[in-house]
Amino acid sequence: MSGALENIRIIDLSRVLAGPYCTMILGDLGAEVIKVEAPDSGDETRKWGPPFQDDVSAYYLTANRNKKAITLNLKEEEGREVIKRLVQDSDVIINNFKTGTMERFGLGYETLAEINPGIVYCSITGFGETGPHRYLPGYDFIIQGMSGLMSITGTAESGPQKTGVAIADVLTGMYACIGIQSALLERNSSGIGQKVDIALYDAAVSALVNVGSSYLMSGNIPTGLGNAHANIVPYQTFKTADSEMVIAVGNDHQFTTLCEVLKIPQYAQDKRFRTNPDRVKQRDVLIPLLQTAFLQESTEYWYEACRKKNIPAGPIQNIQEVEQDKQLQARNMFITYDHPTIGQIKMIGSPLKLSRTPVTVRHHPPNLGEHNDEILQPLYEKMTHKGEN
Repeated sequence: MSGALENIRIIDLSRVLAGPYCTMILGDLGAEVIKVEAPDSGDETRKWGPPFQDDVSAYYLTANRNKKAITLNLKEEEGREVIKRLVQDSDVIINNFKTGTMERFGLGYETLAEINPGIVYCSITGFGETGPHRYLPGYDFIIQGMSGLMSITGTAESGPQKTGVAIADVLTGMYACIGIQSALLERNSSGIGQKVDIALYDAAVSALVNVGSSYLMSGNIPTGLGNAHANIVPYQTFKTADSEMVIAVGNDHQFTTLCEVLKIPQYAQDKRFRTNPDRVKQRDVLIPLLQTAFLQESTEYWYEACRKKNIPAGPIQNIQEVEQDKQLQARNMFITYDHPTIGQIKMIGSPLKLSRTPVTVRHHPPNLGEHNDEILQPLYEKMTHKGEN
């Protein structure tokens, strides 16, 4: 079985997370991805650790499978000439240099589109290629703070909190993937490529979704509610007799059923709590009443009781428990793969499940410059012959 993107060739000049995450998704879907790195240092994440497995960092491994790797010095004319040669036979080029860097290299969109009019050129930057902040560097942590995400994460007691992963990078990588595939799809009818301009700042602000919309409608500035929900009650964590769990009641019928499960049916009929708008207004009154009930039994007890009554609920699992989850095992969300120099590696699998063109792991996360001979040697030979002629 072939991959959905098996005839697509991608030149990946990106590093760290947003760009590599995007190209890993495309590689998982079958695209040929050529990762281009600086000869000496390579992708910064190669050194981000511990943990390391024989000097290979877990951080690097997480976003670089299904790629080949070459090294080029783009500050030298020879390296830039190789990129132009690769562009002739490629479909996509992606970079996450600061705005203006590719143009200074002589590798801007207009230049490469003259070489290959069908090229899809994706630029990932902190703030985009337009606007007053376009030349500023962008880092996930800073973007989380500036975008409003941190202001609604955490509580009044904790203050603003970032998410546990670089969520702005992850979102940007997915948006870049969508943009690239959309441009490739449009190219089927127009025959020409285009530039895809993706900013971490834009992606993070888009993630404000209903909270952002609520502010735009009401003018009320939202604050951090911790594990609670701004628009739905009860939709938060509750302590149980032995741990904590998540309850996500989305409608009035579910609330009535939850009260029955908790053996406090009278609250479902209480005029203060009958509808969701009522419960949002009376949050401070209702939540302590529910919390008292949840403390009477264990998380496992309440989870099973809620599951039987179709009340959305779940335990709060650590990552070890997640790895052991039978549902995720059935979905192949944790995989092992043989690496030629460090042995077996464990990786999180792909959530993309395609029936005819399934995701496959064809290449391990490559070592620095691992495919120089395979990819660069033929190009250098052509360049030498051209010079001789």
